[in-house]
Amino acid sequence: MAEHSKQRIDADNNFLKIQTQSLARNRIISETDVIAQARDAKTAKLRELRLQKEALDRAALALAPARSKTARRKTAQS
Repeated sequence: MAEHSKQRIDADNNFLKIQTQSLARNRIISETDVIAQARDAKTAKLRELRLQKEALDRAALALAPARSKTARRKTAQS
């Protein structure tokens, strides 16, 4: 095994340190991206479900018979 100079060993160690930091940073960024994509997908799904429910509520309200004025007065007095 060939002996390396102290300068070479220090250079290799510094390179490995920087490489490790870079790999860790890339892993964290990719994990963050995955979490953000999952959150965005869930938000889109919930928004779609909310819009569907609101549309059904509007349709049900349009089909419901209108309450007469006397019925409204009775519930308001109670």
